[in-house]
Amino acid sequence: MAAFSSAMSRDKINKRIKDMFRKKGTADKRQVMEGAYLSTLVHGEKTLMAQFSIARGSVIPPHSHPHEQTGFVVSGKLRFRVEDDMMEVESGDSWCIPGGAEHSADALEDSVIIEVFSPVREDYLP
Repeated sequence: MAAFSSAMSRDKINKRIKDMFRKKGTADKRQVMEGAYLSTLVHGEKTLMAQFSIARGSVIPPHSHPHEQTGFVVSGKLRFRVEDDMMEVESGDSWCIPGGAEHSADALEDSVIIEVFSPVREDYLP
């Protein structure tokens, strides 16, 4: 059995084990804007992983936040704008947007993406 970090005791891990894993299809889904739905998959002390389902034609308006945002396209196609740069992403592509960078996205197809935010986005907690 692997050694446990001194920063996190066995008891603390056992108490959090139910929060450390998420079985497929068990996360609540909530609408965050027209055509975009969020399912918070898991979160820890420093990161939060979320799944977004975004309908074709939906627009994620320009915004910024202090969280680093790393993502992966499970299916679909989107056009991102990060500051002054544009990039199209599709199934299998990934990104990392630094905290504080203004960004937006247009869904060119129905899309499913997974994103990890650090630090934890309090507004995305279940």
